[in-house]
Amino acid sequence: MNKINAVYVSLLALVVAVAALITSVVMGKKSAETVDVAASLKANPVMVVEALQAYETQVREEAQKKAEEMIQSKIEELNNNVNDGVLGNPEGEVVLVEFFDFSCGYCHRVYPVIKNLIAKNGDLKVVAKPLAFLSPVSSYAAKAAVAAKEQGKFAEVFSALFESKEPLTEAKVDELAVLAGVDLAQLKTDMNSEKVQKTLQETSALAGELQINGVPTLIVNGKLVQALDEEILQNAIDKAK
Repeated sequence: MNKINAVYVSLLALVVAVAALITSVVMGKKSAETVDVAASLKANPVMVVEALQAYETQVREEAQKKAEEMIQSKIEELNNNVNDGVLGNPEGEVVLVEFFDFSCGYCHRVYPVIKNLIAKNGDLKVVAKPLAFLSPVSSYAAKAAVAAKEQGKFAEVFSALFESKEPLTEAKVDELAVLAGVDLAQLKTDMNSEKVQKTLQETSALAGELQINGVPTLIVNGKLVQALDEEILQNAIDKAK
């Protein structure tokens, strides 16, 4: 059963439950009368709409709570994996974790927002966790960024790839890495190292455990922030301080 069908089944079940509730209440008060539940619902459609909206809100809040509980159980892996690339203040008390893909358009849109947040918040540590599922070049770019950390150039390569005005290809990634100050031969060696492969596998596995199915996914001190707006993210940072 796919997610859409599951939602429809849930909504249908809710409608049935609402109908049963109305029946029980009305029959309890007027047991001698015949109650036409369908007619009651038809006459008061707002009742059903409001019930469905309340149910949707409840489901969303429960999913958010479960997600945050899972995040808290993995907070050390999220915030302090020594193999992850870090931007901003490595010792910052506020930690913003971003799961991203270099081929993701929305990730490119949020990049300048994160850049501004780093500039405005001296105590902000940004942990960048690359995923690679949107295009063939995603994996190559992710490996290049993680490998650049071995030369102390993660932030430079990360920024170069997101600031590129041209579509990323393997050749373009190499070019941008060199412009960022990376030794290309060493980068190529490190890209195929066990350490880099393990880092990317751990990131992918962690995303799977947290049921992260889309990018960018942003987490501020263990709290999911489902927005790309700078003001909303700044508010989340302020609350975390």
